[in-house]
Amino acid sequence: MTDDEVIEAIFGAFAERGSTAYLGEPVSLTEHMLQTALAAEQDGADPVLVASALLHDYGHLVHELPEDSAEHGVDTLHEEAGAAWLEEHFVPRVTEPLRLHVLAKRYLCAVEPPYLAALSPASALSLGLQGGPCTADEVAAFERNPFADEAVRLRRWDDVGKIEGLVTPPLSHYLPALRAGLRSATRERR
Repeated sequence: MTDDEVIEAIFGAFAERGSTAYLGEPVSLTEHMLQTALAAEQDGADPVLVASALLHDYGHLVHELPEDSAEHGVDTLHEEAGAAWLEEHFVPRVTEPLRLHVLAKRYLCAVEPPYLAALSPASALSLGLQGGPCTADEVAAFERNPFADEAVRLRRWDDVGKIEGLVTPPLSHYLPALRAGLRSATRERR
């Protein structure tokens, strides 16, 4: 796929499935991902990490499982589905934080008890399906991952991206961030 085809496929997935409810939260998938990207921008993240924030739940747009899978005891492994599709086209600074954002939630639940207590009901439900808080060994392994810090930042932006009615820039606003994270953009800078 060319870069333009990749972007077109992403925008198409948002158009096709992005209006579905976001797993028991008061926003759609698109609203959630745009709010997460906005939080990253407002936090001063560079464009590549903003692209990761925007795409962090892309797996929900490309897997074939129903949106209420968690309510039926099924973990969709959306982080893996999204990363698997995106890693062919995007640099690891885009794909690895999004691949790790679920593990980052589990990590934060283990190392910050107030974080666990503050999870939304939908996030608490999915936490149970995702393995619960990390064990001590999982905490240590996560902390050794070179993308751990970025994954934790992404997780925190993810957590605030659930505000009903919040006005965000449109998807097209993030086109430069998406382009900055493409593998071809990295090759061109060499």
